Amino acid sequence: MLSIWERNAFIQYDHIIIGSGIVGLSTAYYLKQKFPSQSVLILERGLLPTGASTRNAGFACMGSPSELLDDLSHRSEKEVVDLFRLRKNGLTRLSSILGHAAMGYKAEGSHELFFEEDTTVIDQLPYLNQLLRSEVESDAFVLRNEKIETFGLNKTKVKAMVENCCEGQIDTGLMIKNLILMVMSLGVEIKTGCPVKSFLDTGNGAEVVCLNSFAVDEIVFKSKTLTICTNGFATQLLPAMDVVPGRGQVLITKPIAGLKLKGIFHFHQGYYYCREYNCCVLIGGGRNTDFEKETTMELALNDNIQQNLVDQLRSFIIPNQEFDIDMQWSGIMAFGQSKRPIIQQHSEHIFIGVRMGGMGIAIGSEVGFQLANLIATAH
Repeated sequence: MLSIWERNAFIQYDHIIIGSGIVGLSTAYYLKQKFPSQSVLILERGLLPTGASTRNAGFACMGSPSELLDDLSHRSEKEVVDLFRLRKNGLTRLSSILGHAAMGYKAEGSHELFFEEDTTVIDQLPYLNQLLRSEVESDAFVLRNEKIETFGLNKTKVKAMVENCCEGQIDTGLMIKNLILMVMSLGVEIKTGCPVKSFLDTGNGAEVVCLNSFAVDEIVFKSKTLTICTNGFATQLLPAMDVVPGRGQVLITKPIAGLKLKGIFHFHQGYYYCREYNCCVLIGGGRNTDFEKETTMELALNDNIQQNLVDQLRSFIIPNQEFDIDMQWSGIMAFGQSKRPIIQQHSEHIFIGVRMGGMGIAIGSEVGFQLANLIATAH
């Protein structure tokens, strides 16, 4: 049961957002830009953002050459360029909200590694550069084989390396923390440990039923609009949505003396990725080796994939170098038949922004911007 004070002060809002990841926070930010005097509440089921916003590898990326070429094998050139533009615009918006320092942005180079079986991609770099010319002033991709040994990579296995001139690395924990502080400074309220049980469009607004861990009763929040930004967990609230969860495995080593690796790296069509972080090597990916088990919302570790990541480190990333694993974790991404996110009006007062396609950091702020515009147009 609620007191009269709680009912009057904590239940009614102009806008409610479910999910405190980069999409939910960006939506709140842009709603406050449009409606400074209106109240905004974010509901987060965990004590921390639960999905992938702070459980990723910290890449500000727009697509590696092999990934883009794979997309072009079953999508039109326009679709691929539009998606590249969406990622570019999202990173630009994120930077405009926070600035580089507040998101720990570093442009220390981004490279894709190629092995004997996939060096044919190199021949198609001129085509990709020309395709992206409308989005990038100079060549997006440049062959950098001379750097292979400089980074300490196993040059007998890494046959080619291409620099992606559009990408950098960020500290996603710092970024989300500062984004939270930013929206709170605008008057946005955030309630954590607040799992949503159900929601309803009442015809006059929206109601959101949340579990109350302290008491046996439920709490019903009310608002003029409701926006669902739960990405990989979307089907828990929207079972019919074309959203398939995809778990991403990550680990990081303890500091390594004399580490040559610098910047960020992709390989095997973007299914693997690694980077240097404070003299440690962070590596993630490998879900393509076990799609069935990794199609899950369970935040757990897959021992086979974790061992696979260790094997990649030993094989060619930091070969002939001793290292110890410091931390291991996983995050939940969202995929579907299309690589484009779902940004839509679900009913008169309910809106949806989910399915980031593993590129939530890149596109999240642009999705939030588009959601806020959609809400403003409808109301």
